Amino acid sequence: RPTASTMAEEQACCVVSVSGPPEAPQPPAGPWSCSGVVLSRDPGLVLCQGAVFAPFLRDGPDAWAQPHALMPNALQPGLCILVLQPPAGTHAPAAPRTPSGSLQQHDAQLLALVPCRTFQKALAQAFSQADQWRFSGEAAEDNPRALHWFAWLRVPGLHTPGGGWMARASTGSLRKGEGLVACGSPFGALCPDLFLNTLSQGVVSNLAGEENVLILTDARCLPGTEGGGVFLPSPAGSRLVAIIAASFCWKGAEWIGLTLLCSITAILHSSAGVLDDARVAVPPVPPGQVVAVQAGAGQDPPGWAALVECGATWGSGVLLGPQLLVTCRHVVEARVPLRVTLAPSPGWGATVLAGHVVFTTEELSPFDVAVVALEDSVPGFVPPCPADTFYPGKKCGGDVRCWSGVEHHPLAPTFCPSGEEVHVVGFGALGRACGPSVTAGVLSAVVVVAGRPVMLQTTCAVHRGSSGGPLLSARTGRLLGIVASNTRDTSMGATYPHLNFCIPVTILQSPLARYCRTGDPSAFTGLNRAGKGVCAAWRLQRPPGPPSKL
Repeated sequence: RPTASTMAEEQACCVVSVSGPPEAPQPPAGPWSCSGVVLSRDPGLVLCQGAVFAPFLRDGPDAWAQPHALMPNALQPGLCILVLQPPAGTHAPAAPRTPSGSLQQHDAQLLALVPCRTFQKALAQAFSQADQWRFSGEAAEDNPRALHWFAWLRVPGLHTPGGGWMARASTGSLRKGEGLVACGSPFGALCPDLFLNTLSQGVVSNLAGEENVLILTDARCLPGTEGGGVFLPSPAGSRLVAIIAASFCWKGAEWIGLTLLCSITAILHSSAGVLDDARVAVPPVPPGQVVAVQAGAGQDPPGWAALVECGATWGSGVLLGPQLLVTCRHVVEARVPLRVTLAPSPGWGATVLAGHVVFTTEELSPFDVAVVALEDSVPGFVPPCPADTFYPGKKCGGDVRCWSGVEHHPLAPTFCPSGEEVHVVGFGALGRACGPSVTAGVLSAVVVVAGRPVMLQTTCAVHRGSSGGPLLSARTGRLLGIVASNTRDTSMGATYPHLNFCIPVTILQSPLARYCRTGDPSAFTGLNRAGKGVCAAWRLQRPPGPPSKL
């Protein structure tokens, strides 16, 4: 990406610090700080998260239950609000970090704390209380009621006549898998000379609510980046699309590793009354500008990724034929009816089909595989095209024959090396609430035993419920493998979503082809006869030696 674009994102963001009057005792662990975005320079306006003001609310946490904006008199008097920005004019390529004394510091006044009700509604729909969701970044007692509150600051020192508003884009046409850049300051006002306005890249992982008001991204953000900006890159320059609401998500004890965002369009809509009272006119987003940004950027998740429900258990699966699905053994039970749900696609809504298990690997098999036959055919099914090699520098192209037996036209030669950008599509984390999620990473390793790839490792964020979902090449869209697991440290009880393991699709090609020809499930029994080297690899241990803690 061009350096000028990157520097523009850094110049657009800032740190906001809030403390009590000098004569008053500080709240515990104060001063409080977060990231922010300079939305306008004429007038000078900064938008940040509202929770940073939590320690100073006169009514305490109960104030977050108010249905309307909170004005400055809802907070303790005499607050000191500071905005910290990079020095003006640091647009040179690879501009070095400078000591904090050279950073610009501006006094600010609070205009209002504003709730975004459409974001609050989407939060309630996407994150069930029964799943015990928790989010980091909320100030004061981790109160989740503050997640949908945002603060408007007037900053006279940032006022530049004719400076105008930051370019922005609507989230209504965002698509899963679309690239994003997040800009925020880890740990807020701590060591700004090191952490001010750092960048992280990711993709749109999932969307929810009216006009996609709620966005999840796998861009890796740390506490203190809340209130920072998330941008949609384009050749015409980056556009602000969202504000970071929470940097970390947990579902029960599982770290999800996704960042929660709120649409800037929804915040501006919720703030219309406050900004009108302050005589601030917000320019509309030119419709043509939004179309130019969005054109050809993202891709919808493939229609052959499915939600698989078996009793109280659920996971993901990959459709390999109109009536054939592959998932993981631990997702299904042999004698329990299955419910398979396909995500909505252009032309029809979500499709729900019944199915039954025709084969599962044995418990001792290293390959965690189950084959499911659907009772009805998937309408308009288009089969995936599998990769046929993972060796660095080897070509995987030519005539491609997919599982349904449909022969596709010859493709240009492609490569599937370690380090290739990949996507995982699955129903982890949010399950059925918002359809499949997309996370991005790289193919970090190809484990080969006796000259044959037997395991793929990726850096995509993989969560409980992603098992059985597809691993795809981000470049070609080819099916590379089936997600089997992420990593858990049994000695510490910690889960690592960004270290995960997939079964190469090449392992399944021969038995699937035989099954499609004969209809005989015994075609898969060879998956139970893996050698010792394969078993050791999937047990994450190197023989001889003690059992692995992973």
